Amino acid sequence: MVLDTLTKHAGRLAGDVQHSLRRARLEGERRVLQRQHRAALEELGQRAYELVRAGKIDDALLGPELAAVEGKLMEIDAKSAEVEAVRAADEQAADAADVAFPMVPGNAGSTSPGAGWEAADRFFKHD
Repeated sequence: MVLDTLTKHAGRLAGDVQHSLRRARLEGERRVLQRQHRAALEELGQRAYELVRAGKIDDALLGPELAAVEGKLMEIDAKSAEVEAVRAADEQAADAADVAFPMVPGNAGSTSPGAGWEAADRFFKHD
């Protein structure tokens, strides 16, 4: 009787696992198809944009969409300029620190904690 109950529960559990695996596989396949669909729409949009810019499609048909694309391109350009300005300021600050503190080695890219820590580490590991 106990063995029959265990067998039923094991069978039900195996069925549940198979059902969950099938559902997960189908959901994964659906997500792949959705990504492929978005990629196809992106390619279509890119092609339509190129055709409008080439004068082969009347831009009045896609006025609001084109304005949105152009606006985002301007925002991207502005943000890129901002990133470059911050990067240049960071480089200038690093150069200024090297000039102001010439006694401190410029180990900005180094993963070492420093000579003092390395000496202490060797001392304590040497027991």
